[in-house]
Amino acid sequence: MHARRDILYGLGASLGAVALSSLLADEAQPAAGNEPMSPRKGHFPAKAKNCIFLMMEGGPSHIDTFDPKPKLKELHLQNFIRNGEQKSAMESGQRYYVQSPFTFSQHGQSGAWMADNWQHLAGVADELCFYRGCQVDSVNHPTAMYQMNCGNRFGGDPGLGAWVTYGLGSENQNLPGFLVLPEVSYPQGGSANWGNGYLPAFYQGTPLRPKGSPLLDLQPPVGVTEARQRHNLDLLARMNHRHAAQHPRHRELSARLESYELAFRMQTEVPDAIDISGETPQMLDRYGINEEPTAAFGRKCLLARKMVEKGVRFVQLYHSTWDSHDYIQRAHGNLVQAVDRPIAALVADLKERGLLDSTLIVWCGEFGRSPDNGIRGGTAYGRDHNPNAMTVWLAGGGCNAGQTIGATDETGMEAVEEVHHVRDLHVTLLRLLGLDDNKLTFYHAGRFKQLSQFGGQIIDGLLA
Repeated sequence: MHARRDILYGLGASLGAVALSSLLADEAQPAAGNEPMSPRKGHFPAKAKNCIFLMMEGGPSHIDTFDPKPKLKELHLQNFIRNGEQKSAMESGQRYYVQSPFTFSQHGQSGAWMADNWQHLAGVADELCFYRGCQVDSVNHPTAMYQMNCGNRFGGDPGLGAWVTYGLGSENQNLPGFLVLPEVSYPQGGSANWGNGYLPAFYQGTPLRPKGSPLLDLQPPVGVTEARQRHNLDLLARMNHRHAAQHPRHRELSARLESYELAFRMQTEVPDAIDISGETPQMLDRYGINEEPTAAFGRKCLLARKMVEKGVRFVQLYHSTWDSHDYIQRAHGNLVQAVDRPIAALVADLKERGLLDSTLIVWCGEFGRSPDNGIRGGTAYGRDHNPNAMTVWLAGGGCNAGQTIGATDETGMEAVEEVHHVRDLHVTLLRLLGLDDNKLTFYHAGRFKQLSQFGGQIIDGLLA
């Protein structure tokens, strides 16, 4: 079995690999006794049926985006103080407080605080629920990424999207239930950020390549018509069924034989799902697809909307890297400019189509950033990693829109109100999708395992 899975993972993002991984239905008992990817009811009634997860890899600075700290203007360039004790320059490693280079304003009826370079997102401020109380355990990118995506710092566990599709299945049997839109360079920690871990292979995320054909082998070879392909598949099916009849105890064989049929269906479904040429010029302009620097992430956001319309359960978008140890005004300024317009368009577009209520949007990084200049020096102001304070925001899907939940201290170093570990955020996201973390379990290595590792608490303030 392990050898088969190694072969599967080695195939990469090809059409055959996607089809096969979606159909390995007999390698484990499907959740709730159903077919593995058939749509299922959750443990609770829920508004959210789908999730779009916007992962800002590298750790965006809450202090420079959605959590203003006027105190830092007063402390600017003074030696960094921690735990109430001021340290000398040598003791603090030349660390000193740095004010944000961005100004902030309040927006919408909710009065949500945003840095002023979020010009487009400000227009949908009342759709957002900001959470300032989240904490994680690691200051290292790969382990923090694993924890935010999979609940475990050390990798090898299922991704959040894998758990969601394991619990709810998918609404479209012709597309993978968990799709990932990464950068050309995968995030730190690699594809394990969207892996299936110990869950059956058909729950892993399927990455769409950002350049060239999103899936390899999507189209048949030149000269092979649809009719010829259908004829070949029918012939192969007859041969395979005779073979399967001779091996009735090989329960996984039927699923593997059906992978050919799924691949054939995907050749019809996938091109339409990833084709944006049919969108109006106004829609393409709205997402910023025809200009820089918004083109790449705008395309991802528009594809995410199309995937949700097609019934894909979980779509994760990556944008990197927000790891601004220096030149934060330039770095974060460029990063915000690349994602601001596309994200605002996604929120507004889903709402206009009546899909925002049923689609949960999550925006976050793997941790926040510190109020001091970190390890650098000189005047190239930046910020260090900070696992004790960050901003996450939600939209749609039954979240408490128009609210800011939790708070950090006056410098943004520590969460001080509604403080919760990331496991509680995961439990809350599952709850918004109608899933109970304590019931969404899988037996592995001698015990029942779950996303939160050992249970968590719902953050009530995030629920409408």
